[in-house]
Amino acid sequence: MGADKALLLIDGVAMARRVAEALRGAGAGHVVAIGGDAVALADLGLDVVADEWPGEGPLGGIVTALGTSTDEVEVVSVLACDLQWPSPASIVALVDAVVADDSVDVAVPLLDGHRQFDQLAIRQRQAFRLRNAFAAGARSIREALDDLVVAEVGGLAPASLRDADTPSDLRLR
Repeated sequence: MGADKALLLIDGVAMARRVAEALRGAGAGHVVAIGGDAVALADLGLDVVADEWPGEGPLGGIVTALGTSTDEVEVVSVLACDLQWPSPASIVALVDAVVADDSVDVAVPLLDGHRQFDQLAIRQRQAFRLRNAFAAGARSIREALDDLVVAEVGGLAPASLRDADTPSDLRLR
C-alpha cells in the first residue's frame, strides 16, 4: 500500500478509527488497536496494545486481542484495520451467531460462497486453542480455525466486508 493502512483516511477518517467506531456502534465495551504505530493510533483516541508477534501476520494479532479481554467477556470481535466501510450491523450479526448457539466457537462472514477473515467474532474460551495453534506454527487464520466450530454468516452488506490491500482497492461504496 505504501503507507500504514490503519492511518489512511476515508472521508477524512483514519481506517483504524472507522473500525473502532463501528465496534463501539455495535456495543463493544472495550476497543483496542493491536500493534501498529502506537503514538499515531493513540493520537486518534485509540487504546493500543503491542502485538505480541509483530510481523507474524493477522493470527498473532487475533491471539494478542484475545489476551487483552477479561474472563467476563464471552465473545470478542476482531476486525482488520483496513476495512473501508465497517458496519455495526455486520459486527452484531457475527456476535449474535456465536451467542445464539453454544456449540459455535467463531462466526465469520460469508460472501459469494467464500469465508471472509477480515472480521470475526470468537468465544474468549477459544483463546488457548488459537494460541496453541500459533505456537505450533499456524499463521493462517483459516488454518487456525480448522479445529473450531465455525458459523458462516451470509447476508451482510458487501461494502462492510471490503478491505483495502492496494491503492486501487480504495474506492467508494
